[in-house]
Amino acid sequence: MKLVKSLFLSLTVLFCCLAVAGCGTTTKDDKAQTEKSDAIQATDYSQSNHWLNLPTDLSKDVDVFYLYPSAWAKVNADDPIVCEIDNPVMLQQSKLAYDRQATAFSDIANIYAPYYRQDDAGSTLAMSVDEQQDIVKGIPLTDAMAAFDYYIKNYNHGRPFILASHSQGSNVMIYILSEYMKEHPEVNDRMIAAYVIGYSVTDEYLSQNPHLKFATGAGDTGVIISYNTQAPTIEGTDGVVVAGAKAINPISWTTDETVAPASDNLGSLQLNPDGSVVKNDDGTFVVVKNFADAQVDTAKGVVICSTVDVDTYAPGNAMFGRGVFHSFDFPFYYYDIQANAALRTQNYLLNRK
Repeated sequence: MKLVKSLFLSLTVLFCCLAVAGCGTTTKDDKAQTEKSDAIQATDYSQSNHWLNLPTDLSKDVDVFYLYPSAWAKVNADDPIVCEIDNPVMLQQSKLAYDRQATAFSDIANIYAPYYRQDDAGSTLAMSVDEQQDIVKGIPLTDAMAAFDYYIKNYNHGRPFILASHSQGSNVMIYILSEYMKEHPEVNDRMIAAYVIGYSVTDEYLSQNPHLKFATGAGDTGVIISYNTQAPTIEGTDGVVVAGAKAINPISWTTDETVAPASDNLGSLQLNPDGSVVKNDDGTFVVVKNFADAQVDTAKGVVICSTVDVDTYAPGNAMFGRGVFHSFDFPFYYYDIQANAALRTQNYLLNRK
């Protein structure tokens, strides 16, 4: 299939889209945005308008709880670092991210996706890791934790579930895994898998959280699946990759350095310039074959994709260096994730009978 340069949404286009509107009236007191603050009031998740998606048809045996990636950006330097829950740019861009990512699970699960107040990634990526986490563990985690707790208590009704997230959503998700799951082992026991993609899950994190384990194959359950996608060589930085990061190959679902060729990839998504998914006349997604390969680089803790043109899809910008395919962690391997989630779900349900 002939590839078109607009096949995938570039990082440059994405961040231009995010910058068309600013944040709301959130306080500019950074002290109210750290994990030690008592001033944070969680969003009320009993209100349906605070959910990006609430399923009406509960015909599936399992659920997905999904957190979207960074979906807005500051316009002015003195704008608040965290946006309001009704920020119009976040509302719009989170829907596009949902289509590119969360829909991979729609065939097997009822999808629950809250809106949550986010930090400005351009600001936080310029901070130290500790400073970044102080912000993330403030308002974003407060909202996401409240949403997950409300989901478990009011919507889940004891069903097995998958966690899914990307980028900032995954940075938040690692705390739900380390804190909520530790405090609620009966909930952790119902977790089929956690697709924590686009942010680092490290050996240190796993050693500090023995109730969690990283995936080692295609079909294991109760595990974390994580990776960040890069070209063979990058120029600049990749702020979501930290020392000790772990990665699993999203085509072969192995953790060694064997190359999974693009011919083994079950399919990538085709996107319009605005980030929406290109669809066939019948409404189904266009499937792009033989596009992205994958190889784990154990030293870097990332997945290397060597078959995608860097100048077209990852030329670099102020936030990520040239060769960082961060925005494409899901689209490159969308149908592989879809099939893998189905396999892990099947195995979980079979083992629980």
